[in-house]
Amino acid sequence: MTQFRSLFLSALMLLSTLVPALAQNADPLTIATVHRPPFAFVDTPEARGFSIDLMRAIGEGINREIIFAPQESFGDMFSKVMASKVDGAIANISITTEREREMDFSQPIFGSGIKIMIPNERSSSSIFAALFTRDIAVVVLSGLALLFFGGMLMWFFERRVQPYFDKPAREAMFPSFWWALNLVVNGGFEERVPRSTFGRIFAVLLVVSSLFIVSIFVASITASMTVNALSSNMNNLRDLENRRVATITGSTSAAFLESNGLVFADYASPEEMFTAFEAGVANAVVFDGPILAYYQQNQAQGKARVLERTYRPENYGIVLQSGSALKEEIDQVLLKFRVDGTYDDLLNKWFGNIYTPD
Repeated sequence: MTQFRSLFLSALMLLSTLVPALAQNADPLTIATVHRPPFAFVDTPEARGFSIDLMRAIGEGINREIIFAPQESFGDMFSKVMASKVDGAIANISITTEREREMDFSQPIFGSGIKIMIPNERSSSSIFAALFTRDIAVVVLSGLALLFFGGMLMWFFERRVQPYFDKPAREAMFPSFWWALNLVVNGGFEERVPRSTFGRIFAVLLVVSSLFIVSIFVASITASMTVNALSSNMNNLRDLENRRVATITGSTSAAFLESNGLVFADYASPEEMFTAFEAGVANAVVFDGPILAYYQQNQAQGKARVLERTYRPENYGIVLQSGSALKEEIDQVLLKFRVDGTYDDLLNKWFGNIYTPD
């Protein structure tokens, strides 16, 4: 009897160790994902990233092996989930009402939000950019041409009566231009007052018109610098109207821009979007805050700046088939990770001081 009891207990212990392992090996979970650094990197033989590590930890928590199935886009992920070709999907997937009508979501795994990234324009370079524009160049060159021809016209009137202008046309070009310039800037030379009738009339007209010339010149510079200042700063969404905006096709950021009546160019992937930004094709990017923060920290090389304001808070979740029995298991493990520090460890590993979840 004792021997039988020992055999029974040994078999029970063996069974208790084998059943979870067999269950894990027999029922792996296939999870779709997409390349979205730092949440998911799928450009290497083994997927990695914050969401990838979190899903693997969840798999261990529910005793299920996780197999990742990389996809080209969010649309592909969602289609596979709804067609029951995969068990779920994970990356930086925003929880929205529209998506919840067709699929289930786990508890939030990350607090995110829509932010704006613009070029990191330094004040000194901005001032030079404001001054050396095509419009200002046209104004300056037009003013110089007007002074030159005004000076030569005064030479024509005064060359026989004013010793200062009494020289051949070739030699009189610069002295005549200098006289007109001083007339406009300083009010002229007392010792070189025009002596001819036409010269005096023209000089008076030139002094009066110089008031308008200087005003136009100052107004042009002021307007150019004002426009430059407006385009270098973002105070509200309306400021995006002065910029070439980029985002991702079908993203919540694209829907956000559309709802606010803003024009934008959409790209198939963040890589294409950031390439357009680096090339100057786009000078503002509206997208998920943590994605932009990671790009700024690791790829932008000081040439990009993510604005502090969050324009719309969002939460990321794990997408599951509608009515999936996995939801309860996953939610319980996620809550456990929040308590035992597993979640915070993953957060520090992938984000550190790059981004703080909302």
